[in-house]
Amino acid sequence: MTELLSIMQTIETAIWGVPLLLLLIGVGVFLTCLLRGVQFRYLFKAFRFIKSKDEGKEIQGDISPFQSLMTAMASAVGTGSIVGVSTAIMTGGLGSIFWMWITTLVSMSIKYAEALLAVKYRITDKRGEMSGGPMYYIEKGLGWKWLAVLFSVFAAIAAIGTGNLVQVNSIAEAVGNVFHVDPLVTGIVLAVITAVVLLKGIKSIGFVSSVLVPVMATFYIIAGCIVLFAFSHKLPYAISLIISSAFTGQAACGGFLGATVMLGMQSGVSRSVLSSEAGLGISSIAAAAARTTSSGRQALLSMTATLLSTAIICTITALVIAVTGVMGSHDASGQVVNGASLAIKAFSSAIYGGEYIVTLGLVFFAYTTVIAWAYYGEKCCEYLFGEKSVVPYRILYTILIVPGAVLTLELVWSFSNIMNALMVIPNMIAILALSGVIQKETKEFLIDEAEQSIAAGRVAIGES
Repeated sequence: MTELLSIMQTIETAIWGVPLLLLLIGVGVFLTCLLRGVQFRYLFKAFRFIKSKDEGKEIQGDISPFQSLMTAMASAVGTGSIVGVSTAIMTGGLGSIFWMWITTLVSMSIKYAEALLAVKYRITDKRGEMSGGPMYYIEKGLGWKWLAVLFSVFAAIAAIGTGNLVQVNSIAEAVGNVFHVDPLVTGIVLAVITAVVLLKGIKSIGFVSSVLVPVMATFYIIAGCIVLFAFSHKLPYAISLIISSAFTGQAACGGFLGATVMLGMQSGVSRSVLSSEAGLGISSIAAAAARTTSSGRQALLSMTATLLSTAIICTITALVIAVTGVMGSHDASGQVVNGASLAIKAFSSAIYGGEYIVTLGLVFFAYTTVIAWAYYGEKCCEYLFGEKSVVPYRILYTILIVPGAVLTLELVWSFSNIMNALMVIPNMIAILALSGVIQKETKEFLIDEAEQSIAAGRVAIGES
């Protein structure tokens, strides 16, 4: 087992190496230029869409645009927002956060493109539900069925690993450490709750996500801001260290062994990708389920998930760790504190009961990831084997929650990261090949939006 783990980690390191990370950044920069910075020019309009009313029950789609956004955020704001950021800092230093910010800004254009194509090429399946995502825009947009099948295989497997086993294991570990609950009990309870939610499909998933994600994210952000306020005198230095370390590397301190510029860049870019899921293409499946007549409108709405999940929630975790000075500290056994334990140490050093805040955040973030990825996985399975495969996939997904809570999952982490990387490749090929379609759809959408704004202005003038 140790030898197999070593092999998998070697493959993981190689596949998530510089070429793939440069591909993701390169595509993001290309789309940003092609679409003339759509993620910056129309960011405020995108946030207004979050507050706008549902387009209507008569419009095609399974869930509201807001529920679609929350489902996409649910899948992204998982353990990565806490555990992943802590690990990235301990691997690449604080400079990795700077590269996470940069990658987030350019990858918003990728998220925009994925959602636009998902809505444009979505279909209605035999159950009357919307089906869309990379497998559909690869097949319908490019005619490359074989590549669509590859993506679906990688995504269906990754859903069980990334979306299920590793998330459940993190929940069980956190609950066990803080509340002393047996992991098996946690696994059984999670399996039952998940089964109830999955029974009603995307409508239930969308509703649960639209309730849990905003509440938990707000709670976590407020708690983080309290810590930052308490250490406000250290905040300017922490930010300057993040920026300077991005270009000079970071020296060893305490149990932290130091990091080079390249290691910081690699850690930051990969953390941004895995936190926002921009480039994986998987979250566009949720965008395809939205009730909307406009692919551009849903695309703008979807890209805000990247900013909210990575640039805000992940940044809160990173800054709290930076200002509290816990980086490189050791636990009672002499081991270097990392992962969730590092975030817990940071919060608890400034807030009474900080360990409960981090644990509850981890539980709810990870659980919403579990149910969101269940939907992604079943849609990929449906694409491969038809509608009859959805129920068996849900049953398998739910059953695997129990062993996920009690097993050691280093091997699953590596395997899931490999599957994630393998999703990126066909998705990036499709995004680049369909860039002309993305540009054309965007231009038409923006013209329609401008005409509607002018018409609304004339009506307002007439009424006055």
